[in-house]
Amino acid sequence: MAGVISTSNHPKLLWPGVKGIWGSAYNEHSTEYTDLYDTDTSDKAYEEFVQVTGFGLAPVKAQGAAAVYDTETQGPISRFVHAAYALGYIVTHEELMDNLYMEVSGSRAPNNARAFRQTKERVAAALYNRATNASYTYADGKTLLATDHPNTSGGTFSNKLAVAADLSEASIEDLCIQIMQATDDRGNLINLMPKSLHVAPANWFEATRILNTTLQVGTANNDISAIRHLGIFPDGVKLNHYFTSPKAWFVRTNISKGKGLIFLQREAMSFERDNDFNTKNALALGYERYSCGIVDPRAIYGTEGP
Repeated sequence: MAGVISTSNHPKLLWPGVKGIWGSAYNEHSTEYTDLYDTDTSDKAYEEFVQVTGFGLAPVKAQGAAAVYDTETQGPISRFVHAAYALGYIVTHEELMDNLYMEVSGSRAPNNARAFRQTKERVAAALYNRATNASYTYADGKTLLATDHPNTSGGTFSNKLAVAADLSEASIEDLCIQIMQATDDRGNLINLMPKSLHVAPANWFEATRILNTTLQVGTANNDISAIRHLGIFPDGVKLNHYFTSPKAWFVRTNISKGKGLIFLQREAMSFERDNDFNTKNALALGYERYSCGIVDPRAIYGTEGP
C-alpha cells in the first residue's frame, strides 16, 4: 500500500546482525528563517496590512491667501493567507512488532519534525529566491526587488541596484547610499539605514572579508574600510543555506518592526499519533500553519547579481 511502512520496506531489519543504520538523519543547520523576517503570531484565517500615505512638504503661504490642506490616501493592501502544511506516516502492526531495531522506529518522529523545519526554511527563503521573478508579484504589483515600485501619491522608488552587480565593497556602498536616500510615499526623506547583509554560501567568505577588514579589501591602499568603521551592518552578515542563487544578495533595513518582511505563525507545529482499528496500523501526523510576505518593499534592498 502506498505511503505505508511495512516489513517489505526494509526486510533486512527483521534479521539480527545489522551493525549500524544510516541515511535517515543528519546534523541540521541552525534556524535561519528568523533572520529573514520579523516573526509574529496570528489568530485569524488571514491578516491584512494597509498603506496610508502621509503629508507632503508645506508650501509657502502668501499674505492674505488661504492655507493649503493636504489629505491622506489609502495605498496597496498586503494580505497574508496562512497555508497549512501536513506530513505523516503509517506503519503496519507487523512492522512495529517484527522490526528488531528500535533506532529505526524511534527516528521516525524526529525525522518528520525535521521535514517540517526544512519546509519552513524553504518557504521563507522562496520570497528572496523569487525576488526578481516576474511570476511573483506583491501588493503593489511589482516583484520583491524592482526599480519602479509605484508610490500611491505618484512617481516610483527603487529597492534594487540599477545595474546588477556581484557582491563587492563598491556595490555594497552603492546600495547603502541608495538606502540612505530613501523617501516615503510623499517624497519626504526617511531615516532608513542598512541593518544586515544576507548572502548565499558562495558569497559568505567575501561578505565576511568586506565587513570585518580594517582596510579596503583587495587593494594596496591604506584607506580604512568605511563599511566597518561606520558600523553599517549592526546585525552583521547572515548566511542562508536555502538561497538558490549563488550571486544574489540582500540588505535588510531598519524599517519599523512589523511593517516590512513578516512571518506569521497561525498554528504551531503539532504531532499526533493514533491507531486504525481495522488494520491495526499506527498513524502519526504533523501539522502547522503559517504565512510570510512583504508589506513595505523599503524593508529589503538587493540585486540578483550579474
